Order: sequence, then structure tokens, then C-alpha cells
Amino acid sequence: MNNVFLSKSSYCKCVQCEKILWLEKYKSEYLPVNTNESNFKTGMEVGELAKGLFGDYEEVYYDKNLSVRIEKTKNLLLDKPNIIAEASFTYNNNFCSVDILKNDSDGVEIYEVKSSTKIKDIYLDDASYQYYILTNLGFNVKNVSIVYVNNEYVRGNDLDIEQLFKIEDITDIAIEKQAEIRNYIDFINDFINSHNGDNEPEKDIGKHCFDPYSCSFWNYCTKELPKPNVFDIAGMFKSKKFEKYYEGKISFEDLKNEDLNPKYLEQIDFELNDREAKINKKAIEDILYSLRYPLYFIDYETCQYAIPEYSGTKPYQQIPFQYSLHIIKDETSPIEHKEYLADVNDDDLIRTFAESMIHDMPENGSVIVYNKSFEASRNKEIGKMYSDLKPEMDRFNNNMVDLMIPFKNRDYYTKEMKGSYSIKYVLPALYPDDVELDYSELSLIHKGDEASQAFLSLKYKTPEEQEEIRKALLEYCKLDTYAMVKIWENFREVIVR
Repeated sequence: MNNVFLSKSSYCKCVQCEKILWLEKYKSEYLPVNTNESNFKTGMEVGELAKGLFGDYEEVYYDKNLSVRIEKTKNLLLDKPNIIAEASFTYNNNFCSVDILKNDSDGVEIYEVKSSTKIKDIYLDDASYQYYILTNLGFNVKNVSIVYVNNEYVRGNDLDIEQLFKIEDITDIAIEKQAEIRNYIDFINDFINSHNGDNEPEKDIGKHCFDPYSCSFWNYCTKELPKPNVFDIAGMFKSKKFEKYYEGKISFEDLKNEDLNPKYLEQIDFELNDREAKINKKAIEDILYSLRYPLYFIDYETCQYAIPEYSGTKPYQQIPFQYSLHIIKDETSPIEHKEYLADVNDDDLIRTFAESMIHDMPENGSVIVYNKSFEASRNKEIGKMYSDLKPEMDRFNNNMVDLMIPFKNRDYYTKEMKGSYSIKYVLPALYPDDVELDYSELSLIHKGDEASQAFLSLKYKTPEEQEEIRKALLEYCKLDTYAMVKIWENFREVIVR
């Protein structure tokens, strides 16, 4: 039997599901085209910064030829004591690069760097796998630790990396897991060697499809399930979905008489019986009668930095960088549109955002949003950062009206909403044939995470690329608030029908 080449990432994939390696080898065409580059870049940035935690270091740079990296590591190990980044090792066809290796006269210490704000079980597998390789190569591994982001750290004018990172010793756990790792490596080798391209391994779906990461092959592994099925029920916990799946209650027909939350049963009923729209006019009237002119329809776009960019912010804090604002001053006024998109090089970006918003919404009208908790939380954070702006942020929050509530409460529901109250489902349900309201028709950016990634990418783009991305950001955000105007217009229509 040939030993399968296992890197630490491929080993961790197999811990989640041993079939992943087979799928990557034989069914790679089912991998999604658009991977989340933002997460990858975040991990790279955090990893690069962490390399300086213990002072000066030598680095083993990436080379496709692993033997080059392993040989460079051997040479650096002779120059002890030192710090080596990406030290590379192989044992019995098991390979790892150690993020940070402290190379002392009496042994070594392993530091595995993660961009997360907490330690996950899979990180323990990752670091323990490295311990397995190094100890089998004869190293005295004195310590194994996880380095991760401290989400309570508030940045001052300068970045303090010792405060930014937490370090947790997991040596005892790594030692305890060695027999498990040895057995699992043997299992992976047997598994892969016994399944070629014509012999697809059997592996049922389960919670492992989403833990610790959402598997890219979910659509492939569920392609034979009836449509719609239990996994299409909006809002249901995955544990409940799998409970029904294992009971053989998979299709909506199977589920229609189950003891489920009324909202889930309603989604199933509307789908199976093609029900007419359900509209509680009283609930819609309550929203409309609460509004006061001028009407400010506003939506924020935000991004997150693992390494805080701005003074006064924490890792992964939601940073508002853009808003779109549609304004209706009174019953007879035309719709006005205003917008703000930050300069990516503005060191006071959050304050500039807030001041622009204050300028554009000077009167005490209704501040109309979709998902109040999000915008209201950003306003509170701004008020906390800038005490002089707090009264205005409080004013916005006190005047805030959430258009999402009737959809969330199922006071307004149609089959086409598919159990969701996301605006991306609600809007096409209310205006199915309006190309002007179709997010898929937008040029570059179609949803919030794409907007966030686009803004984060601006610093690395040419002026021409920046201009194209900024134009797409404005176009996308403008549609979000125009969508709210259209929902408001729809509300006005339905109460007079």
C-alpha cells in the first residue's frame, strides 16, 4: 500500500470527512468557482503579523518543491537558538509547515496561528498533527500552543501585537491525541487506497458537512434529494433538519403532517398547495401609520478587519464604510437619493461616515431600515467612539422603523419568499418581473459579503480597478434602499386593495 501524501490541511479535512480528499481528486468540477478569498487573505495577514511575536525570525519561503523547503529548514535548525517561520517537515509522507517554531538548544516549541477569536477543536487536531510529525522525527517538542486573536483588544494609535494575540498552551492535549492521530492516518491511507475514481466511497451527509466548516461538496452530496427538501426549510436548526432526514422525512410531502414550528409548516403548505399571498393589513397599517416625514430609507455596508485598522476599534468590529439614502420629504415630493462611500485611505473613516449621515438626515423624520438591529448597533458603536456624535446617533435610533418586521412575523408572506424574510427573497417575491429590482442584473456586486470583500480589496487595486469597484459598490447599495422604497410603496397599495 502506498502512503497517501497528507499535509496538515488535508489531514484536517479528513478529520471532518474522509470523503473530501476523494471528492477533490475525482469530482473537483463540483467545487464552487468563487471561493472566499477574503477569509484566505485575512488568515495570511494575521499569520504574517504573528511571525514577529517573538522578535526577529528566519522564514522558509514557499516552494512547490517540498524538499527545498525541508532542506532550508534543516539548515536553519542548526543555527539555534532562533525563530523559524514556516519550518517544514515530513515523516512517512506526512507533511507540515509550522507557523512559528521556537528552536532552542534543548528542544523546540510549536506555535500554530489562527485568525479566529476562539480555539476550535479542529485547531487542536491541526497542532497535534504537527506534534506527531516532529516527535516522530526525534525532536524534543517542549510546548505546543495556539496563537489566536484577542477580540477584546482595542487599538490605540499604534498596533500592539502582544495585546492583539492570545497564546494558549495545548501541549497536554497534543500528547493525549497522538494515538488517535496515528490510527487516523492509517485509516485515511486505507480509505484512499481502497477507492479509485470508479469506486466512489459511501458516506452519508450529516452534521460533519457543516462542522467545523461548510463543505464545498454539499450540492454534490445532496444532488439526489427531492426538491424542495428538509434542508430548504428556512430558520430550522441544522440539528433538527438532520433529525428529520435520518427519520426518512425528507421531502415537503413527507414533512407536511409532522409536529413542527407553525412557520415551517406554513412554508411547506404554501409550497405544496401554491397558496395565495397572506397579508395582515392591520400589521402593515401599523408600520405605515408610525412613519413621519421626511422618510429616510437608509442602508449601511460594513467590513471587518481581523487586525484593527482604526484607532478605537476591535478585531472583527463591523466598520461602516458606505450608505445609500433615499429621501421622500413629504407626500408630494419626488424621491431624492444621496450616498456616501469612504475613501479607503481615510484614517478617520468611521467619523467621516457618521458626519456625512448627520448632514444628509438633518430633520426628525423616520429612519427606515431593513433589519433594525444591524444599523442601530452600528450607530451605538459610533456614539460610544465619538461622544460628541452620540446625540445624533441616538436621534437616528429613536426614529428608526424596521420594514422587515411584517415579513419576519409572517404578517406578509408568499410562497416565493421560501420561508425567508431576507430582502433578497422578499423583493423578487413582490416584484417578480421587474428587471430594475433584480440583484443578479448588477454588474459586479450582488450581495453584502461581496460588497465587504470588494471594499477590503480596494487598496490592492489599480486606479482603474478602484473606479470600477467603487461604481459597483454605489450601484449595489443604491438598489438596497430603492428596494425599501418599493416595499413601502407595496405596503401602501395592499392596504387599499
